[in-house]
Amino acid sequence: MLPQMTGRQRYKANALIKRLCANYDGGNCLLLDDGEPCVCVQSISFSLLCKYFRNAVLPAEPKLEAEILMSGAKTVCERCGVPIEKHSNRQKYCAECARIMYLKNKAKYQRNMRSGVDN
Repeated sequence: MLPQMTGRQRYKANALIKRLCANYDGGNCLLLDDGEPCVCVQSISFSLLCKYFRNAVLPAEPKLEAEILMSGAKTVCERCGVPIEKHSNRQKYCAECARIMYLKNKAKYQRNMRSGVDN
């Protein structure tokens, strides 16, 4: 079954298609063009029909990709609230937030270590 988009997600997806899709030409799809203009099926559908869109265009916007592809997922990032695909039972953050939290915790640890030396 193909993932379904909401109206807001479709609006964002259409903006991505117009901006990044190499096969989009003024509302027509160059991949489907065999002499006569053919409307881009992804721009008129609420389903993810176009494989090129799924594999090349959608990954450029990771938050939108997570919203669409993980719409049935119950796990969300504790920091930003984006739906995430868990790779372990301990995962609490998306990739961006995990990096930020790692750096914050590392700085906190370093501060504690420096303060312990002075005492």
